[in-house]
Amino acid sequence: METPEKQPATSFFQSNTAKMIMVGLLTLFLLIPLEFVKNLIAERSQRQEEVITEINDKWGESVFLYGPILKVPYTVYEETVSINEKTKETVKQRTAYTNFAYFFPEELKAKSNVTTKVLNRNNYESVVFSSKMAFEGNYIHPDFSSKEIANENIQWNKATIIIKTTNLKSIKDEVKINFGKANFTFEPVYDSTSKDSTEALETSYIDLNKILTEGKTAFRFEITYNGSQQIKMVPIGKTTQIHMESNWASPSFTGNFLPDDKTKQISATGFVANWKILHINRAFSQQTFDNLPDLRQYAFGVDFVIPVNQYQQNERASKYGFLVIGLTFLIFFLIQSISKIKIHIFQYSMIGLALIMFYTLLISITEHSSFMKAYIIAGIAVIALITLYSVAILKNRKFPLFIAASLSSLYTFLYVIIQLENYALLVGSIGLFAILAAVMYFSRTIDWNSSNS
Repeated sequence: METPEKQPATSFFQSNTAKMIMVGLLTLFLLIPLEFVKNLIAERSQRQEEVITEINDKWGESVFLYGPILKVPYTVYEETVSINEKTKETVKQRTAYTNFAYFFPEELKAKSNVTTKVLNRNNYESVVFSSKMAFEGNYIHPDFSSKEIANENIQWNKATIIIKTTNLKSIKDEVKINFGKANFTFEPVYDSTSKDSTEALETSYIDLNKILTEGKTAFRFEITYNGSQQIKMVPIGKTTQIHMESNWASPSFTGNFLPDDKTKQISATGFVANWKILHINRAFSQQTFDNLPDLRQYAFGVDFVIPVNQYQQNERASKYGFLVIGLTFLIFFLIQSISKIKIHIFQYSMIGLALIMFYTLLISITEHSSFMKAYIIAGIAVIALITLYSVAILKNRKFPLFIAASLSSLYTFLYVIIQLENYALLVGSIGLFAILAAVMYFSRTIDWNSSNS
């Protein structure tokens, strides 16, 4: 009687389970060089910020201003009572000191024409602008009745007009104001009472008795800045109307108030925006005493920045690195399981390193070109490399062509996600669901209990 021949026992290390574990561990190991790539992107991005700061500091920083503000001094008397210990008599002393009242315009209109351009230094660029602003409006006669200040205590002949602003060093022309048909020149002054980071421009003394009329007293002035990144203003008029136009096609409206949607226009050649803000829209009155409050929280304006710079796009691309490596290894593992072709763990490692090289190629080429061109060049280079390598290890053309098509689809899908903002999560979720469905379909006939022979 013949004894049936025993089948050789299958080694665990030759099973699909062991190969899946090794491929999974390799995928996790490749996160180390991928993290180095992310650090490289962060380092280059930080260097860009340093260069942009240096460029902006030389050209002109962000612009923030509000004014004009009528500053009127007044005399306040304070009485102190003391007792002479020797004579026991009561002694009264009257001390006078000067305080200030600040009055905002009844009407304030401003027209701003902003011309932007991009300055380049080495591989980095920054958006800067030149802004010409024209202001006009009027004042009503200052009212001190709320503080019960007598008219004889008001120093009408020592009033001044101030403008609170930043970026004084980048004002390009002399700033003069026509107030009540008289011209006054602004000079920079140190304001020790300022509660914010602004600086001040102030006129010489104005005799309001000669300037103010019974009704409204008009004013107008112009100011020209070189600046960068942002323009913000505070609506200090009882009625404030701002008109701004620029050649910048990607404005980001910021601050406490947005422009009127009905008149706002944004096109490839620039934008036009209008604001109309009433005093009831913000929580401060038309006059204040003693000190000016910090009004920065009520500011509004426009950001002139590149919406998504090259390093932000590279950073977003690198975040999908683990997904690209995992899906690529999954494709090779399914081909190996279906075709019974042996793929060594070293060959998986070479494929993984080629996928990592995509990101180093992407960031290095992006610094000398656009992100789209860099993505196409890096993608074609890596897909071609992995496809040619697949021809050698898979010994046919059918599977390498499938791999090339799969990688092309994957990189195209990721590029679409990177460009999207509002719909990135939705499109990504739908895409990953479709990939999962495809993997489940192609792996349905695999015998996971067998080993490759």
